[in-house]
Amino acid sequence: MPTSTWYRLNVAKRERVLEVAMREFGEHGYSTGSLNTIAREAGIAKGSLFQYFSDKLEFFAFVCDEASRRIREEMERRIARLDFEQPFDGWLFDVLCEWSEYMAEHPLERAVTAATNFELDNSVRSIVRDTSNQHYLQVVRPAIELWQERGDIRADADPDILSALLLMALPHLAMAPYYDGLDPVLGLRGRTPPEQRPIIRQFIAGVRPLFAPLK
Repeated sequence: MPTSTWYRLNVAKRERVLEVAMREFGEHGYSTGSLNTIAREAGIAKGSLFQYFSDKLEFFAFVCDEASRRIREEMERRIARLDFEQPFDGWLFDVLCEWSEYMAEHPLERAVTAATNFELDNSVRSIVRDTSNQHYLQVVRPAIELWQERGDIRADADPDILSALLLMALPHLAMAPYYDGLDPVLGLRGRTPPEQRPIIRQFIAGVRPLFAPLK
């Protein structure tokens, strides 16, 4: 958690530090991003960062948590507008389409998602991935349990397996259209959200036997 000194900063200054840090880490990664650049562009002394956070790892975790919270809260708003009266696979298609559109519209959050998943330093990756995964799970696991209770996911389907599958699929769908070399199978690279929709349908059809109620 940030120190009390951080919370004594005015809101605009805190937002400036966060935005600059997201841009720097999104472009260069957490462990190779420059704290000097962040301090300079945010208009603070580098030493001030360590008045706000106890160390670099705490700063990395905070930036990741804030970026992940933004993504989660916006996706929760979008999901709340979807039709819950349709079958699960139709609802899941709508969710993944909203996800692809969100990532297309928010390059900064998309870049932080990539930095979190591509981080090379093991100790840093452990912290930021754990942070982001908790936000994914706050949405994914309750949704799976809800649809299983409604009978659209069969009772013997393993919710842990379905959760793990979505935790792998969501970052892939977020990044593969924008970064080279991630998707040699489905061909997402360079595709716009409307162009991704047939691939999303193909993906859902492929995994449907894992959850579809038995006839």
